[in-house]
Amino acid sequence: MLIIGIGGGTGCGKTTVVNQIINELDINEVGVISQDSYYNDLSHLSFEERAKVNFDHPRAIDFDLLVSHLKLLKSGKPIPQPVYSFKTHNRTSESVITHPRKVMIVEGILILTHADIREMFDIKIFVHADSDERLIRRLRRDISERGRDLEEVLTRYQNTLKPMHEQFIEPTKEFADIIIPNNRYNTVAVDIVRTIINNKLSEV
Repeated sequence: MLIIGIGGGTGCGKTTVVNQIINELDINEVGVISQDSYYNDLSHLSFEERAKVNFDHPRAIDFDLLVSHLKLLKSGKPIPQPVYSFKTHNRTSESVITHPRKVMIVEGILILTHADIREMFDIKIFVHADSDERLIRRLRRDISERGRDLEEVLTRYQNTLKPMHEQFIEPTKEFADIIIPNNRYNTVAVDIVRTIINNKLSEV
């Protein structure tokens, strides 16, 4: 199994890059795991308390569960990937059975901050985008898809997103094997990644 980690700041375009990479791969050979599925279970907190949690700090992620799930997939066993709701700031009671594939892509803003998970990645990718562009994308997504208002998104960006990006996410560039600038559609970098994947798959 080839495990690829794709990190980068909020709104940098990780999902776009993931889709570009898997677009020309056999759908039966590639699977995707989102870090967002592994936010800690906060059922013991009220909605108001959950809304105040700093979700952009590495402590917000259940990395132990993610590591154990990656190990199970690598051993050929399926996993119950959690389902997270951004509207309630908590995991739902549902899960998605995720089967092992020849290529597993793990994407999320904080996945390159965790040493144990970094060691499991065969390829580490950092997607870079201008901070203004990332803020614009975040605004559009949170307002249209997650039911947030403008003031809430801007406050969270100033108080947690931006400082956490500078403290934890931006420094993980140094761990990346490939840095993809994603201010525009970057076909060259994505083609290189696809070539590496195909070469490694041919070795299996």
